[in-house]
Amino acid sequence: MPSSPAPHRVVVLAIPPVIGYDLTIPPQVLGEAFGADGRALYDVEVVSLDGGPVQATRGYAIAPSAGVEALASAQTVIVPGTQIAGPRRDGSLPDDLRAALATVPADARWVSICTGAFVLAAAGVLDGHRATTHWKYAEDFRRLYPEVAVDEDVLFTDDGRVLTSAGLSAGTDLCLHLVRRDHGTAVANAVARHMVVPPWRDGGQAQFIERHVPGRTDETTGEVRAWAQAHLHRPLDVATLAQRASMSVRTFTRRFREETGQSPGAWVAQQRVRHAQHLLEATDLPVDQVATRAGMGTAASLRQHMRASVGVSPAAYRRTFRGASTSV
Repeated sequence: MPSSPAPHRVVVLAIPPVIGYDLTIPPQVLGEAFGADGRALYDVEVVSLDGGPVQATRGYAIAPSAGVEALASAQTVIVPGTQIAGPRRDGSLPDDLRAALATVPADARWVSICTGAFVLAAAGVLDGHRATTHWKYAEDFRRLYPEVAVDEDVLFTDDGRVLTSAGLSAGTDLCLHLVRRDHGTAVANAVARHMVVPPWRDGGQAQFIERHVPGRTDETTGEVRAWAQAHLHRPLDVATLAQRASMSVRTFTRRFREETGQSPGAWVAQQRVRHAQHLLEATDLPVDQVATRAGMGTAASLRQHMRASVGVSPAAYRRTFRGASTSV
């Protein structure tokens, strides 16, 4: 019997004063990801530059689980939020931190949570990439790192080998996205259920930036969104959704964008792709039936949407997450 592949090696670099909330997210989320055979899918280590406890911003310290030399064998490096002065104030990088980051393998994946993006930017990792950070510090980030395309209106960004998240709980969304990207929606949903958090808040959803919360619950779009997710096979144009919400199209569209950061049409298309991914992973339905159930109409339409959103065809996606022997 062939041996199971080794867990993906993740190293979380704690830089004092570290945001303790951010630091605990990757071990908790990735540590709950298991394969069908019960094996751990990630090996997560927390390291500090000097091997000692790392002072957090709220009156406690966190002990690392490995030495900084673990960075040399990392497949993914995650930098949680930090208040370190150089990257946050003038764009400089301390010598010991620069030396540690230089040991990371060239093909490793880089991830930041909240103000950890300042460290990656100071190291040049984010140059030419789209990135995000906590909305409160976005202007500072933009001033210090003009080579980075910062977008403070999203929860997280995925630029291939470089991923960043906004502040605090957005780190959970990004880590769930990593699990989903690496192992599919079923594994990510199992992690989310264990943690009792929503399985998906899309990266394009707006950060909550000094916006007024709607005062009346009957004027929100949450109930309509839940209904739409249960009826993706039906026509779901904006007029239909607005009518169900008892709003004018204009009011509904405005409310919808305020609450999700997306237009109704873009959101529905996204939900349909997501449902199609689930069906491709969890069922043996032919692609044309997957397209029908997801509201895409035809297999050709599904292929077009999958390539645009995920970058692969439905058949290739199914092979990736169910094995090459699966019949489509």
